[in-house]
This record gives sequence, structure tokens and C-alpha cells, in this order.
Amino acid sequence: MKPEWNRFKPSKIAIDMTPMIDIVFQLLTFFCMTLRVSAAEGDFQIRMPHVGLGPGGDERLPPIVLRLQSNEAGECTRVQLADVEFTGPDRWDRMHQRLAAMVGDGSLRNLAEVELQCDANLKYEHTVAAITAVSGRIDRASGATIKLIEKIKFAPPRS
Repeated sequence: MKPEWNRFKPSKIAIDMTPMIDIVFQLLTFFCMTLRVSAAEGDFQIRMPHVGLGPGGDERLPPIVLRLQSNEAGECTRVQLADVEFTGPDRWDRMHQRLAAMVGDGSLRNLAEVELQCDANLKYEHTVAAITAVSGRIDRASGATIKLIEKIKFAPPRS
């Protein structure tokens, strides 16, 4: 006797997609509503040196020179702001305080410009630490960014 396979045909199972689509939209709405964009890094207005151009023209104030020297391994060995040298683990904090005392709270803060003179083999982390110390700080109590100097430019690398 021959079995009858056709008698037991699988029936189509209807899958209702509406609850799945509802869940997707609920999750999307939840993540969109709870997203918090943080700007802890800040926006630095940095001007890179132009290739082949001479010194700038009619700037009112000369830039404050921040010199970063490094050893062969790329570690920062010397930090010099204008004529003052900073050493030790808290050098960035002391340099920030000195720079804040130089520019003050008046209009000089808006006009001041810092020129970074970095050695060619200086590690990136030291350059970022210098930019952070120059540009401002984050108030620990309120979490607000307190800006110091926004105009930062790089000197052409020295060989």
C-alpha cells in the first residue's frame, strides 16, 4: 500500500508583523528620546601653518609662544610659555594658571592667540594636553566649559 503524502500538506502559518514593527518603533523612540550628546572635548579653532607663506600680516598682538620640546622617544621634556619653564607632573595646571593670569578676564582674552612650537617627534598626547591647557577647563562643580583662549595656531615644524 502506497502512503498518501498529499493528504497532510503543511498549511501556511500567518505571522502578524504589526507587533514586531511596533516594538521596533518603540525602541527607536526610546533611544532617540534618551540620547544625550556630550561635548566634553570642545571645539578648538586651530589654524595650521600655510605651506610656503611668510609670517602673518597685520595682527594687533603678537601670539603667546608655547614651546614643547621632546626627546628621541617623543616624550615631552620641556614646556616653556613665553619665558617661563614648567616642569613636573602638574606642569599643565600651572601653565594654565599662568596663561589665565596673563590674559585675564578682559578683552585681551578674546584677542589673545597662542602659537604652539612643537618638535617634530613629539607624541600626539602631549600636543593634546597643551591644547587642553591653553583652550580652557571644565568646571567640576557645574560641568560647564570655561574657555580661556580660542585662537590656537601651530608654527611650522623645526628640523
